Amino acid sequence: MRQLRLPGRPLTLTTRLVAVVVLLVAVTALAIGTATTIAMRENLDRRLDQDVRAALSRTLEGPSAPRPQAPDGSRDDDFGPGQELGSLSAVLPDDATPRGMVLSGGRGWDPGTALTDEQLAALSGLEESDRDLRTVRLPGLGDYRVAVADLEGGQVVAGLPLDEVEDTVADLLRLELLATLVGIALAAVAAVVVVRRQLAPLREVAATAHRVAELPLASGEIEMAERVPAGLTDERTEIGQVGSALNAMLDHVESSLAQRHRSEQQVRQFVADASHELRTPLATIAGYTELARRRPETTGTALAKVETESARMTALVEDLLLLARLDSGRPLEREPVDLSRLLLEAVNDARVVDPDHQWRLSLPDAPLTVTGDAARLHQVVTNLLTNARKYTPDGSTVTVTGNPSGFTVHDDGPGFSPELAPRAFERFVRGDVARTRAGGAGLGLSLVEAIVAAHGGTVALTSAPGDTTVTVILPR
Repeated sequence: MRQLRLPGRPLTLTTRLVAVVVLLVAVTALAIGTATTIAMRENLDRRLDQDVRAALSRTLEGPSAPRPQAPDGSRDDDFGPGQELGSLSAVLPDDATPRGMVLSGGRGWDPGTALTDEQLAALSGLEESDRDLRTVRLPGLGDYRVAVADLEGGQVVAGLPLDEVEDTVADLLRLELLATLVGIALAAVAAVVVVRRQLAPLREVAATAHRVAELPLASGEIEMAERVPAGLTDERTEIGQVGSALNAMLDHVESSLAQRHRSEQQVRQFVADASHELRTPLATIAGYTELARRRPETTGTALAKVETESARMTALVEDLLLLARLDSGRPLEREPVDLSRLLLEAVNDARVVDPDHQWRLSLPDAPLTVTGDAARLHQVVTNLLTNARKYTPDGSTVTVTGNPSGFTVHDDGPGFSPELAPRAFERFVRGDVARTRAGGAGLGLSLVEAIVAAHGGTVALTSAPGDTTVTVILPR
């Protein structure tokens, strides 16, 4: 069904609802009026037919004594007693002049109006019927409902005018039309008031949305305090569903904008930290190059330092590139990896690199197998062991435990501070404040989390003085 629209201006919801209410009232009133009119007309027609048959009976049952004849040849006994005003009675003999009158209430020799030849001709030729009466239009008199009785030597016709029935039906139609117009006007006024009141909450929801739309959301930290009132969020109602959905959307938008702002801040911090980390080896390389140029005897020392800083800078760039690839969602290799062997090799390497720590490995009897990238998983284990070696004092015990869901790395060092632990996996966050030694660019744990996440796993940290555990869970 098409929606009605004014040229260049769409109809509002209030207008459409009021129009629907008015239309329903009009259709209902029309249906009731039509049914009432039909029922009234049928009832009046039925009563008129009964009166016509009664008039015919009275005409046939009139006194048999002869009565005076009017000067025009008609007789007032053609009606019989008790006839109504406006009644028609006609005698149509086969071998004589037909006569008839319409009772008009006169006295003496003028009890009514005699029928003209043209009117009598309209009544001639009608056939008797026990059931069916008929409507005849008489020139100058209008429509009459008549009944015919065949007698020996002619016919007798009796009838009543339809004017009263038509006038009654016309009055009823005028009354129904007036009542319908008044009802439509009252329904329109009531509908406008009720619809506006019922749509007031919807306008309040729209006002909330407009206020949010006016907020500056392009940049910076966003705070959207505007919400639809709690009284308009009852999901048992349609408006409540709209209000609840808008609040849910605003919550989602606010959290997304906050996450975007945090990401922007992290990117800025990441760029600043990366620039700082790269500037240090570059400055060192530039300084030793200048030293070798001015003092050739220090060339060997300068080249060794340049080589060291170049290797440090290369490792940093490679870590940054790996993080960038993981952030972009590039897939890793997916093949079976013997996790037991990988943990064993990593712990053995750590023993060789730092024999001053106590390295322990606990594995179940059954081999541990996961699906993933062996090189990147080895990097995860190596970074965790390197982190534990760097930030715990000599003699500390580092325990690696394998299990069917992944592995854990535990050390009994000083642990992370409560302020640093929630940010341990952020990039360029160092444990210098919490640990005993310095060093590194602060990307080790960030790489661990990124690689594990790329495998569909999770990594968690719990830390307290003397008890720090990193738990890695990998899909089998």
